[in-house]
Formats: sequence, C-alpha cells, structure tokens
Amino acid sequence: MTSRPPVGIGMAPEDIGSLRQVEDPQVSPDGRFVTCTVVDVDLEANCYRRHVWLAPTDASEAARPFSAGRNDQLARWSPDGRRLAVISSPEDGAGGVHQICLLPVGSAGERVVIAEWPAPPSELAWSPDGASIAFVARVPEEARYGRPGQPLEAKDMPPRHVTRLSSRLDSHGFVLDRPSHVMVVPADGSAPPRDLTPGVFDATGSSWSPDGSRIAFASARHDSSDLDGAVDLWTVELGGSSTLERLTATDSTYSLPSWSPDGARIAYLRNPTPLDEPRHERVGVLELAGRSTVDLAVDLDRNCKPYGAARPPVWCGETLLVGVEDAGNVHLYRVDAGGAGAPELVVGGDRWLSGYHWVAGALALALSTPTGFPELVVRALEPGSPSEAAEKQLTHLTASLADRRVLVEPLAFEARSADGTGVPCWAMPPVGAREGRRYPVLLNIHGGPFTSYGNRFFDEFQLEVGAGFGVLYCNPRGSSGYSEAWGRAIRWPEAAVDPGSGWGGIDYEDVLACVDEACRLFAWVDPDRLGIMGGSYGGYMTSWAIGHTDRFRAACSERAANNLLALEGSSDLAGSFRGVVGLSHLEHREAFIRQSPITYVSSMTTPVLIVHSEDDLRCPISQAEELFVALRLLGRTPLFIRFPGESHELTRSGAPRHRVERARIILDWFHERLAPEVTA
Repeated sequence: MTSRPPVGIGMAPEDIGSLRQVEDPQVSPDGRFVTCTVVDVDLEANCYRRHVWLAPTDASEAARPFSAGRNDQLARWSPDGRRLAVISSPEDGAGGVHQICLLPVGSAGERVVIAEWPAPPSELAWSPDGASIAFVARVPEEARYGRPGQPLEAKDMPPRHVTRLSSRLDSHGFVLDRPSHVMVVPADGSAPPRDLTPGVFDATGSSWSPDGSRIAFASARHDSSDLDGAVDLWTVELGGSSTLERLTATDSTYSLPSWSPDGARIAYLRNPTPLDEPRHERVGVLELAGRSTVDLAVDLDRNCKPYGAARPPVWCGETLLVGVEDAGNVHLYRVDAGGAGAPELVVGGDRWLSGYHWVAGALALALSTPTGFPELVVRALEPGSPSEAAEKQLTHLTASLADRRVLVEPLAFEARSADGTGVPCWAMPPVGAREGRRYPVLLNIHGGPFTSYGNRFFDEFQLEVGAGFGVLYCNPRGSSGYSEAWGRAIRWPEAAVDPGSGWGGIDYEDVLACVDEACRLFAWVDPDRLGIMGGSYGGYMTSWAIGHTDRFRAACSERAANNLLALEGSSDLAGSFRGVVGLSHLEHREAFIRQSPITYVSSMTTPVLIVHSEDDLRCPISQAEELFVALRLLGRTPLFIRFPGESHELTRSGAPRHRVERARIILDWFHERLAPEVTA
C-alpha cells in the first residue's frame, strides 16, 4: 500500500496511544469522596494500564491517581470508608494470579493481599458489616487446567464433553469447564475464598442483603437453559448450609439484582421473552415476601440495558436510578420503586452515560460526548428532591489530546427512507474542509443490529475525519435506543410474531437514505467518492450492500456475518439467531440462505477489504474466509487482513498495536481508492 499523506491536524492512528477513559465511579459511604478506574493505552508495552483515581465530591481538589498497582480496578469502599478493596491484575496478556487487595484511605498503611485467584474477578462487594468480601470469578476445573501456578498444556488436557450450547464465549474461550461463581472471602484474609454457587452453572450479578445473611445473584440453573434462554434470580445463605433459593419463575432472563435498603425487595433488569427478540430490557422490583414482581417504566418504551453500559439499578430512597438508552444517548432516570408516577429524567443531554453510582446524596457519573472521552462528573441528588443540580467535572482526560488534535463535532440530521420513515443520522466533515470543495465520504454502519451509534467519543470517526474523509452514520431500523417496534422492524418476513423486512430490507433502505440526504444537505460530500464500512452486523450490511449496489467505490467488511446459515451453528451464540430473526434455521434453511450476503457474491464488484480476527468466536473467521475464497474464484481482487490472537473485540479492546495497524490499513485502503484528487 502507498503511504497516506497527512491531512490537517486531526487524529492519526498513533493517537490511539492517547486514548483514556473513566470507568466505574464509586462514591464513599459518607458521600465525600469518589473513586473511578482510569484506563490508559500503553503503545510501547502494547497493553492497557488501569489505576484507581480519587477525588473529593465537592471538587475542592482535582482527581488524582490513588493506586500504583500492576493493574488496579473494581475499587469498592468498605462500609466505614477507611479502606478500598481492589482487584490487582498482571499486565494484559501476562500470566500470573489476580489479587484482591485492601488499600487504606486517609491514613498510613500498606497494600494487603487477602486472596488470589487464577481468573480475573468481574465483581467485588463488601458485606454490610465489613467482615467479608464477595466476588465473582470463573472457576477452572483443576483436572483440565491444572493447579494454580502449574497450568496444564493443551496436549495434556483431557477431552471436553460438550452437552449444551454456549460452551465458548468470545474473548474468553471455553467456559463450560470454567463457570462463573459467587465467592466470599474474609476481609482479613484469614481463610481462602469459599465457593457459594458450586456446579456447572454460571452465577453473576451478586448483591448483599442489608443484614449480610444472604447474597442475591442471577443464574440459569435448569437443564434446558441453553434452549429457552431463561435466567432466574436466586439467593444463597451465608450460613453453614449455603442453601440456594430460586426467587423467580424461570420464564424470563433476569440480571443485575440490587437489594433494597429495607431488605424486603430486590430490583432487577429483565428480558421478558428471551426467545422472541429484540425486546427492551425492563427495570423491575421483586417483593420477597410474596415473590411478586412488577416491571416499571414500561410506558417509557426504551431499553434499560444499553449495550456496553449496563449497570444494576441503584436504590435512591424509594426510587431507582437506571440508565436508559434514548435516541443515540444514554440518560439516567429515576423511577418510583412502587410504580407511582412517570419516570423522571435526572441526567439528559446529547451524551452517553457509561457508569453511575449514588450514595449519601452524591451522584457520580462517567459521561462521554462525541469529542470527549468518558470523564468523571459529580452532582448532588437527594432522595425525593428535584433532579436539577450543578454538575462538576473532576477529570479532564481529553484535554491532552484536544490540545494537539482537532476533534470534530457531528451534525445531526434526519433522512427519509423509501417508505417515508425518518432515520436519525449524523455527519462529520473532514478536518480542515474548505468551502467549495468536495471530499470522499465513508458511511459507517454499527454492529448488533440491536445496538446504536450515539453521542459518545468514537475514535474511529475521529481518525477518519483526521485522514481527510467525511463521515456518515445512522441508526437504521433494527437499532436500539428507540421504540421496541423500531428494534423489531427487521425480524424476518416468516416470523410468527412481529414479522418484518428481514436483515437487508428496510435497514438497507435506511442507510442508503442517510447517504442520499447527506449528498443533498452537505456541499462537502462527493457523491462519486463514497466508501462503506462496518463490523459484525455492520460488516454484514457492508457485504450485503456491495452485493446489491455498485454505488460505493470501495468497502471494508470487518468481522462480518456473511453466511447466516453457517453462523447459527458455529458462533459462540449458536442457536440464538432464531430468537432474533423469528425462525429456526432447521425448518427455514432457505430463509437463512436468502438473507446471507454470500448468496449474492457474484454481484459483488466493489473493491473490498476483508478484516477479521483469527480468534473471533462471535463471527468465526470462516465467515471471512468464505467471502474471500468466493470472490477470488470469481476473479475479483479482495484484500484479506487477518489479525492473530484477537477476538471480536479487536476495535475496542484488542492489543493497542493491532488497533493502530488496523486503523492504518483501513485508512490507506480507502485513501488509495477514494482520494486521489480533490474535486471542486
């Protein structure tokens, strides 16, 4: 490939090393302090660094790094506010154990290791009396994986006996012999961790009862769970018997339980029909005395479990704080736990909320905008009080990049699809765009399909405008963040419930409408130099588009779903497509073939870059191989880029150097084919 000349002062691929973000804000018990995890990209070491930061909630001092461990995260305040429990992990990709450590706050003292575990814990929570700490982590079978510090090589492992679907998980590998369990360890480290949920079933979402006698969690512990998708809420006694008790009726997918301060109720998130998707995740409350449940805020008709930003409901007096996806944003609402009144918007605006926590009248938020990394923000919020209050930003992680690079604000607009439906769209002109000139433009399509683009920092868009391209993106029908009917509009025509256009139907018309309207609205768009790209479902739509139109001069189909019939049997989510599209591939093979881009490969004449990760389990690399082989046999000249050691998450959490190299390859590909000259 030829070198791409520098354009303006926008972001360049090497600026991936400057990306930073706030995660997981946590308010101290007295509301005076807040912690968060700051994630930094280290290009030189080719890894990510995570450290805990601390700040006073009154903003009297700037937030500052607090921990200096290898990689510290999941900081949790002790009930007395004097200590922080953290997970300290080895450097990304390195071997070794993960430690649960205690760090003193406001006094002298050393870091104390109270437990070690071979797999990274994903949750951490103090008991109400501060005597114990619960955590959730995978429990590897010793017979297969070996003892801690003495791992077995694959050649020495016994064969796996697979009897259920979902034996693997993207970015994790095999999980059937490494289930997630709820563990508990004394806070003084006087005993090893105790497994509260032994067996072959996963358990996640742990929440302590106020009296510390029980822990609530979510788990699918019935034999047909891999077929029906149901997940129940459970409790486990902390006494000697460790008795498990099921709370729900095995008819929905429950997750992220949150115990009420009075101990009488448990809030949750729930998918009501796991075999009939997509559905909005609902927030609800379970009364422990009678086992009755009630879903709240249903009339809001919005998803309460945003992709990548799902958090347990937070009790704020007799109300619940819950994140809600809304038209390209994630907002925070307050909902009455008894179902009275309408939901109240607490945090709105054109921004994306990825984390929140409330204690003692202090609300901490992790908020991102299209030109700002997720930053730590605090404000006051009292139970029952009006939601208006001044916000204070405690971190300024974006500043170092913004001082060096131009970050482009998107322009929102609406396109009219073929049937007259309005489609929410955004456009970003290239950095340094000059009046009277036209520029090549890249149409980006998001994954999912039940996810969305929105008002958050997206490094790929900034890289594209920094390289001299205009950027278009939209949330076509099938996306989340709008009405449930919007998300279900592309179920397949044969579906018994809510039949739709099928993938590649009105969603395809919607993304083309975005291009049409942008060409009409923006003088900087060159309609003769259009590129199209996307990953996962966005890769599907890219492959589908170039099989149905020659409008685009170049394409990048990344981690795509190209053969849906094969994917339903080979993905780590094998068997789940039937719930999303509304029919089974066993009875409707022809429909899966009809909706697969590979079926239309003979019509694909657009130059296409195929990018895929070799360890992708969500869309296995065979999906890319099949497209490449077919195109090559047809005499076409696709370029196939394979990234070793990466999963479906390459663009979000892949090795930093791979992320940089991927960005350069894609930008060079489009530059060679779309930007040989600038036209007036």
